Amino acid sequence: MNAELLEILSVLQLSPRGALTPLSGGDIAAVFELDTAEGAVVIKQDDPARLRGEAEGLRALKGAGSSLIIPEVLGQAGEWLVIEALHTVPRSTQGDIQLGEGLRELHGVIGSEHGWLHDNACGRTPQPNAPMSDGRAFQRECRLLALARACLDQRLITPELYARVETQAHTLEQWLPDASPCLVHGDLWAGNVLYTAKGPALIDPAVYRHYPEVDIAMLTLFGEPGAAFFDAYWNGFAPQDWPRREALFQLYPLLNHVLLFGDMYLGGVERCMKALERSRA
Repeated sequence: MNAELLEILSVLQLSPRGALTPLSGGDIAAVFELDTAEGAVVIKQDDPARLRGEAEGLRALKGAGSSLIIPEVLGQAGEWLVIEALHTVPRSTQGDIQLGEGLRELHGVIGSEHGWLHDNACGRTPQPNAPMSDGRAFQRECRLLALARACLDQRLITPELYARVETQAHTLEQWLPDASPCLVHGDLWAGNVLYTAKGPALIDPAVYRHYPEVDIAMLTLFGEPGAAFFDAYWNGFAPQDWPRREALFQLYPLLNHVLLFGDMYLGGVERCMKALERSRA
């Protein structure tokens, strides 16, 4: 076992039993489970700055006081992060209801500005979080245009597609009301939701403050939360323009997937663009 990791475990007073067991889901970081005399832990190996951001995000989510389960950060040093291991159970309707209720509670934690205290990362992608008072400006400058420019610079999208994204980014004020900046997980695809005996848990955050639909659109991008989830989350007050908001807030993660994984995600970008352009017509 790595000497630096052994030193961290010693500081945390954790006594390893056996070797690291690789876990699935490590597209960006290496993820392991380790049995110790004090209980199982999860260990991530990644860029130190990204791990510091993840640790901060987990602490922010835990400190929000929602009913969602957030694994405890046990320690982080260098390229290693040690967190509490969670024991999962199969997904259920009750779990979906609890997820909806818990996210509604989380999104009730309001800050003064959109963004975060400093930049972090979504996957390997640097995520700019310069605080802004207006959510439309933040979405435009720190999300849509930042990612579209990065994709254009690497020739992953055409200048024509960039221009279309730019047009949508500059028309947000025409249809999207500003909103109170709420705490969001920031990378809430289905794989970052775990179901436990105590309730649903969130892992691998990329936190900031923004529109709550950021998290809901990410959940629907690569999965189906289900009617029970939506009933619990919206509580009878789904926004009338949800399909348009869903397309908008799926555009950023799709551009990020183009940047990280290639042109297989361009079809999703095109789908969102067409939905936004139809809504404007």
